[in-house]
Amino acid sequence: MTADRIDLPQGTLELLILKTLALEPRHGWGISERIRQVSGEALSIRQGSLYPALHRLERRGWITASWGTSDHNRRAKYYRLTGKGRRQLESDLAAWRALTAAVGHVLDMS
Repeated sequence: MTADRIDLPQGTLELLILKTLALEPRHGWGISERIRQVSGEALSIRQGSLYPALHRLERRGWITASWGTSDHNRRAKYYRLTGKGRRQLESDLAAWRALTAAVGHVLDMS
């Protein structure tokens, strides 16, 4: 881990993708850009990590994909959250919040 880049713990990328897609369908570049922007540019998702994660989520039935046209008039694969994916997101968010609260308590102990 460097000062400019934060390495994500296992499973965190999937959670970030699900959360991003809960707002609206996006193509791969749009997903990575949204995460980068919202994180204040602290998180930069490389294509070599993003697309395998998208394929895993698709295989699990948490997202679906369809072809469309991007804002730049290019063909792009758009990903959308499924009902199963929305339920998974809720479960993962609850687990993430419980974990971070517990870690926070340990870090804040005197």
